[in-house]
Amino acid sequence: MKCTLTAIFTFLILTNLIASPQVPDYIIYKNDTIPTYNLLVEQYLQTRNGDNGRLFDLSFRNSIDGRLGNSMNCWRGYQAMYKIEKDSLFLIAIIECHSLENKNQKPTNYIKKIFGDKVKSDKVFINWYSGNISFPEKSKENKILRWDGVFERVFLYETTIKIKNGNIIKVSNEENYIDLENGIDRMEKDSISNILFDHIKSYKWTKLDKIDCGESYTIVIGANGKISDVLLTDYQTEEQIEKYWDTKREYNFCLKSVEKALSELQFDIIKRKGKPIKEKVFIELWFNEDGTMENWTD
Repeated sequence: MKCTLTAIFTFLILTNLIASPQVPDYIIYKNDTIPTYNLLVEQYLQTRNGDNGRLFDLSFRNSIDGRLGNSMNCWRGYQAMYKIEKDSLFLIAIIECHSLENKNQKPTNYIKKIFGDKVKSDKVFINWYSGNISFPEKSKENKILRWDGVFERVFLYETTIKIKNGNIIKVSNEENYIDLENGIDRMEKDSISNILFDHIKSYKWTKLDKIDCGESYTIVIGANGKISDVLLTDYQTEEQIEKYWDTKREYNFCLKSVEKALSELQFDIIKRKGKPIKEKVFIELWFNEDGTMENWTD
């Protein structure tokens, strides 16, 4: 494999920083308090001047007052509570991480400290947000389809709410999986890399005695369930290709071979908040000297 010590070191640092599962916010909807994975307050806070605690797309505050705490699964430093009321979306509380777990003590609400005179009747109208939010439906058949390992979860059955400037435009119940008649099952993401490997392995490879295509590949399954792109994970710039590959021709050969091996596949369709989404799947190939292939995907 073509890699550097710097790349390995960076990967290990980022993995430790971003791999901690994050606690959700909550939304009150029809008298139910439901976990929701939509960082609406965070979007507002990131527009404020002087908020320097950002780490990638989340904020590395770990406490409301900005001091570093010890909750690795609540980087943003707070949990927010929302409420849908009279066709509008409101923020009703900002509390310390995990403070809801103490049943004998009412959590301190910091909403006025954060939002000041924007608080009206103990709530803030979320007029800065337009888009869709979702939360899981209460059903025994419901399950998590996808999880990024940190925060966002996609459920099989979700309630999706379309919002414009804080006003509720539409509420719908969505099933986030389309089982196509001839589609390949992708209900479980972990099984997809094995399916891809089987097709790559059965492809009629040539030039294996001259070109080593043992690399990590990023396979993109498009919103329509077809393979929309294939990337060599570690080499996506001309500088990287020139530095680590003998020739651009060899690079293109490996890439095109994997593309051809997967070109006819049709997977079932995964949706998020009711809309079809694309998905990246990683696979690592190893070619032995005798031409046999191994799946080295973690």
